Amino acid sequence: MKSLQMFFSILCIISVSFMSCTDKGEVVKMVTAAPITDKNWQFETTPTWQDDFSTGTAPDPAKWSFEVGGGGWGNNELQYYTPGSNSSISGGNLIITAKKENISGREYSSSRMITKGKGDWLYGRMEVKAKLPKGRGTWPAIWMFPTDNTYGNWPASGEIDIMEHVGYDANNIHFTVHNAAYNFMRGNQKSASKIIPTATDDFHVYRVDWTPYSIKGFIDSEPYFEYANTNNGYNSWPYDKKFFLILNIAVGGDWGGVQGVDNTIFPATLTIDYVKYYKIIL
Repeated sequence: MKSLQMFFSILCIISVSFMSCTDKGEVVKMVTAAPITDKNWQFETTPTWQDDFSTGTAPDPAKWSFEVGGGGWGNNELQYYTPGSNSSISGGNLIITAKKENISGREYSSSRMITKGKGDWLYGRMEVKAKLPKGRGTWPAIWMFPTDNTYGNWPASGEIDIMEHVGYDANNIHFTVHNAAYNFMRGNQKSASKIIPTATDDFHVYRVDWTPYSIKGFIDSEPYFEYANTNNGYNSWPYDKKFFLILNIAVGGDWGGVQGVDNTIFPATLTIDYVKYYKIIL
């Protein structure tokens, strides 16, 4: 018996790169994922999906839909999202407006525009040129959500927040990713912030570069966030499925309403000059 145990021990030592051993000398296969290599992926120079909001008076229904309703949206938000009356095209810009008005049992109205089913992407570069609303209680966001909850409901299938801003913390811009391993419910979400002194006065370009290796965040082409794929499975990297884009202004909520809502600021507007998506070159 001792000689047999010694044989297994030797086998374990020889096979340590590929196997693991129990305390009885049994050999078991290790599951070791190969690391993801950054191949310095590039992106096409011409957008494959874009909207410069240069025609008409309302968002193009071939590119955008509206999510409608109140109910807090998982964050105790105060607004009711209307099916289009809070979004308009003017002067070559998309204007999303949050208003102080009673509608469907809510005291505020706003808009939440999505590209789901009309613009869904796996990897690529997304750019949105925007000017943010001012005022305590506003919570605008430019973000991406999975087209299909392949890995389960939020946060398991992921979320990519290209830009978030809360009005009481003026000009502090946030880029965040959420997934099963890292999310705000755990208090360990992966995030970065940057002060842009003119975020509510001027247009700035908010961008994500999304590759099989990482998710990188930029403002005006300056990098300030990176989340790398450690190849530990979908709990930390559910970003291998298609996502769609969301543009919205929330009012109040667990983050936006931490210091209350200043009702003198309404109407408050998120102004978008353009949205451009560039395909990754694999």
